[in-house]
Amino acid sequence: MAGDVVDLIMQDHREVERLFGELERHPEKRPLLVPVLSALLTAHSRAEEAEVYPAAKGEADEAEGVAHGQKEHAEAEQLLAKLNDIEPESKQFDKVLSDLVEAVTHHVKEEESTVLPKMRRELNEARRRELGEAFVNSRTSHLGDRPGEATRQELLTQARNAGVTGASKMDKDEIAREVAQSS
Repeated sequence: MAGDVVDLIMQDHREVERLFGELERHPEKRPLLVPVLSALLTAHSRAEEAEVYPAAKGEADEAEGVAHGQKEHAEAEQLLAKLNDIEPESKQFDKVLSDLVEAVTHHVKEEESTVLPKMRRELNEARRRELGEAFVNSRTSHLGDRPGEATRQELLTQARNAGVTGASKMDKDEIAREVAQSS
């Protein structure tokens, strides 16, 4: 069994923070680390959106926190897509990296102070382990995903998590815009 979903999410957060530190301290490693960061952060976000956020919203009464987190995921994914398109030696890379670090750090702090503690309180251990298994499986299946290239189905999940209404009648670009503008 994979473990408690709250612990697994927090482990990913620590790994992302470690990668941020490496990217900031060792510019020479950026060409190797950006794909690793992209893979982890994208897979983590998509797995949270697919498996964890619906449970947090419905079982831990965290609809507001989930909607806000979904918006922050969309923002981080846009920044991550930009980071992938910039030369690691450029000054623009430093700015986008700084913006990404700030956005993700803010998201992690909020999630770890609201949504995750409430999930730990409201969901029993067996349910958190069940969600942990689903989270790990989903994250694994999303490891090859690229930021900014969500499928329409993934965007519909994001819209549902963010409380966007009428998304099923929208095209991919409209859904992405609505998710980014929600909250």
